[in-house]
Amino acid sequence: MSTLTLPGTFSLGLIRGAAELKQFFRIREQVIFTFAFPSLLMILLGSMLNSSMPGMAITTGQVLAAGMIGSGIVSTSFTSIGIGLASDREAGALKRLRGTPMPAASYFIGKIILVGVSSVAQVVLMAIVGSLLFGLSLPTDPAKILTALWVFLLGITSCTLLGIALSSVTKSVSGAVAVTNLIYIALQFISGVFVTPIINLPKVMVTIASFFPVKWICQGFRSVFLPAEAATQEMAGTWELPMVALVLGAWCVAGLLLAKLTFRWSNEGK
Repeated sequence: MSTLTLPGTFSLGLIRGAAELKQFFRIREQVIFTFAFPSLLMILLGSMLNSSMPGMAITTGQVLAAGMIGSGIVSTSFTSIGIGLASDREAGALKRLRGTPMPAASYFIGKIILVGVSSVAQVVLMAIVGSLLFGLSLPTDPAKILTALWVFLLGITSCTLLGIALSSVTKSVSGAVAVTNLIYIALQFISGVFVTPIINLPKVMVTIASFFPVKWICQGFRSVFLPAEAATQEMAGTWELPMVALVLGAWCVAGLLLAKLTFRWSNEGK
């Protein structure tokens, strides 16, 4: 008599990932907001703030666009995961999944696939918008492409884990929307995303921002899309790529610990 072999954790994760993507793209309002909001902000702010930078062959619009590409992946990882998990928990989906044979790891693999695909799409979309409207140069240097890759991976990993942790802070979807967007927008302001170049911000504000991932993700992407001379407009006068890797790596570890400590499958008892 033959025995039925159940799919493994990773195989179930791939199946779950496909389901997450289908569910995400079926909700048109969510898709439009996730992808259109950062691009719309780039277009509006870039158009208003676009001017030549003295002594440089770049514009403030290009600086803003490069930084906003980085902040765009924070939207598709931190914000989307925080709200998505809160929604699944409020609807009882997490509790029901917990009672099925599917391993918890498979559920999170599915979420990682969703974040990875949507973040890649976000970067491509915003890079195209920045290139067409503000003349942002797309990277061709292998070193810059490699930098874009590791900043992207560390960025979405740290922000996804923090989104998982934050999803347990609130009991409702509306609360998660308010909290995640408040943090996301506030960090963009103090991280020099909306104010270009970042040296125009008060030093104390940037110091506070330096403790969080957004500043370093955006700085990393600026190093990818802008010429070397643009580094003089950073607070340290350089791209500080080793520090970018250190801070984002530290947040990956901290995010994992926070996610493990705070994650819960239901709102019962809160």
